[in-house]
Amino acid sequence: MDRSTALVPLHYVSLGARGPEDVVVDARGRVLTGVADGRILRVDHLGDPRTARAEVLADTGGRPLGLELLPDGDLLVCDAERGLLRVGPDDGTVHVLADSVAGEPLRFCSNAVALPDGTVCFTVSSRRHPLDQWIGDIVEHTGTGRLLRLAPGAREPEVLLEGLQFANGIALSGDGSFLVVAETGARRLIRFHLTGPRAGSSDLFADLPGMPDNLWRAGPDGPVWVALASPRVPPLDLLHRTSAAVRAAAARAAVHAPYRPSGTVGVLALDDHGRTVHHLNRRRSGYRMVTSVCAVGDHLVLGSLWEPGVAVCARPASAEAGRAR
Repeated sequence: MDRSTALVPLHYVSLGARGPEDVVVDARGRVLTGVADGRILRVDHLGDPRTARAEVLADTGGRPLGLELLPDGDLLVCDAERGLLRVGPDDGTVHVLADSVAGEPLRFCSNAVALPDGTVCFTVSSRRHPLDQWIGDIVEHTGTGRLLRLAPGAREPEVLLEGLQFANGIALSGDGSFLVVAETGARRLIRFHLTGPRAGSSDLFADLPGMPDNLWRAGPDGPVWVALASPRVPPLDLLHRTSAAVRAAAARAAVHAPYRPSGTVGVLALDDHGRTVHHLNRRRSGYRMVTSVCAVGDHLVLGSLWEPGVAVCARPASAEAGRAR
């Protein structure tokens, strides 16, 4: 991994609601996010905290996590309680696309991406622990995460890949030949091949210096931005090498213990070969547990499962200038 450079904070914008877990940007430079009370918000003028304002687009009735803008302006929403949703930002309508798979309720749906043919691929972080006990899955290292696919017109998704360690963010490669999927609990990104002789198989895309959460890219020519929700935790690495019974006991304790995120935050940008374009890092950050990042003009906007607002940081000058050699 290349040496990191400073993540430079500019200002903070309160949203009056906790947990803007994912942030995405629309064609007009407005940022969309879902918060803990179930609302989907659209935030404008983030470049100036004095004029920034948020409007409510919809209420999912659950807990929205990953978002994906569709070409027609609608929004795919992964809701940890209700499943995979389609939301109409103009009228606030909420339509359930999928809420079960193979007869099992679809819970802890995490992040989604739409393919050009209308297929939706999305992740489920855990089949054992709900969102409010997410740390239990990280500690127990259950390997119950999944990658799912919902074909156009289908009523139930199919399983593409399972056994993932807290499957999380997802992004499509620039040429559409593979997906990049974050495994938070394994501190890595994997590549799932969609086309070619290796279609249907997966391999390592990149090992990371911390725990990846949501992924975002502006388009096929831009890098994949990765939010690092936590730096590496060596004692956790040791725990993962113990027996299942020991990990399960530790998980039961973890979900009842007070939790405070690390003060070290970071984001990465990777090209489609898994090479680092940017690695930005900040220690002793006042804004903690960065779970998402998107680029808006000269700024990076950070989201967090923990914080009651978004952070605006300086964007690196150019992708090419920061490319690792």
